[in-house]
Amino acid sequence: MFASLSNPRTAYNRVAVDAKVIEADPHQLIQMLYEGAQTAITSAIVHMQRGEVQAKGQAISKAIDIISSGLHASLDHEQGGELAERLGALYDYICTRLVLANAQNSVPALEETHHLLGELKDAWESIRSQVRSGT
Repeated sequence: MFASLSNPRTAYNRVAVDAKVIEADPHQLIQMLYEGAQTAITSAIVHMQRGEVQAKGQAISKAIDIISSGLHASLDHEQGGELAERLGALYDYICTRLVLANAQNSVPALEETHHLLGELKDAWESIRSQVRSGT
């Protein structure tokens, strides 16, 4: 708790995220996870290009944690069936690519994972639009 108080910007951002989570419905929470993973990957790319090894590793670890503990863990294999299995396999693939990107300092691998998450996020957003419009 006290560590976040030493950086007011970090504390403010944390409060803003907490407020969004409290107000979000389940669909929005998944959307936030996609956005968070993409943001972490973008940060990893910047750190990799600057040669900031520790920060790069932390950003990649954050992305992996969001994907494995958030997105993957939220899959309902009972109701989702084959779709949940395929998404789980894709999340595993993305995490594997992130680990390799870290080990090999591969910007293209990070860009690939960012793109895949972007495609999934766009599909997720279109589901919400379809539900709202009744189609």
